[in-house]
Amino acid sequence: MSKLKVAVIGLGHIGKNHANWYSKNPDAEIVAFCDLLADRVDPVAQQYGVKAYHSIDEMLSSEEIDAVSVATAGPENGGHHYEPTMQCLRAGKHVLVEKPISNNIEQAREMVSFAKERGVLLGVDLNHRFTPAADRVKQLLSDGELGEVLFINMALWINNPNESSPWFHMRALHPHSIDVMRTFGGPIKRVQAFMHKGPGRTIWSNASVNMQFASGAIGHLTGSYDASSFHPIERCEVGGSKGRAVIENVFQRMEFFPRQSREKIVLENPIMGGGMGNFDDTFRNRINAFVQQVLQGGPLDASGDDGLAAQEVIEAAIRSWENGTIEEVPNG
Repeated sequence: MSKLKVAVIGLGHIGKNHANWYSKNPDAEIVAFCDLLADRVDPVAQQYGVKAYHSIDEMLSSEEIDAVSVATAGPENGGHHYEPTMQCLRAGKHVLVEKPISNNIEQAREMVSFAKERGVLLGVDLNHRFTPAADRVKQLLSDGELGEVLFINMALWINNPNESSPWFHMRALHPHSIDVMRTFGGPIKRVQAFMHKGPGRTIWSNASVNMQFASGAIGHLTGSYDASSFHPIERCEVGGSKGRAVIENVFQRMEFFPRQSREKIVLENPIMGGGMGNFDDTFRNRINAFVQQVLQGGPLDASGDDGLAAQEVIEAAIRSWENGTIEEVPNG
């Protein structure tokens, strides 16, 4: 099996994270880095012994590349994803784009459609689902141990004091939350949202979103940018007709409470395996899955379709809060 030749566009903190994990994957070979800012990309390229580019077109025309990570940021952490992603897709490269796929829903739809038109793979870095804990809950579902999914309660709270746009919290953070909920519950069809500004905030930094899945199951998301990042940041509870599963802090613990038994199953991170030392290892798992699945010709977990579906739910939640309505979600 030949190695996947990869490049990274955008060498901020997240781009460097992508580079680190590609460099440690035996099936990947980094061939180039690109960033408009020389002081960002040049030192990283020197570190890994590859060429630095300041133009995407020049990099794509000069290097033999199979796949590209687009780790740019921009408004709402997704405003600069469209152009580089489209350039790479147009050149026939597979792409892993950071979340959100785009903060502009029309652009997100176009990105997904164009990747299919070009016959290349588009993935999104929805790394919260790439943990042994999430895998164990999926196994409980596939084995029938949870029964039919009845409800999903999701919470994601971190400290982010940045004030950029009214919807920064929703569009930048909650692609993760929605993706985890969809991983266990499937498509989301209806939402009703409430939002609140924390002390001194100008943006909607807290959100409560009620949901109904296409299956009929119900769900709830609590999100905040006004919490601590030093304590557990995430909790997901999947309630089924035969039991209830809880994932604590993304990867640290999975608990299963069977409906007809007094005993429960508790699996801590080391017992579940996967060698996860901290949250940063979710990027490792996501990068490794992308490399493996591209080499296999797809399909991709956390695909462009999944990234778009999460943004459709978020946009519906924004409309719900603005209009005081229950909103239908297209392709959620």
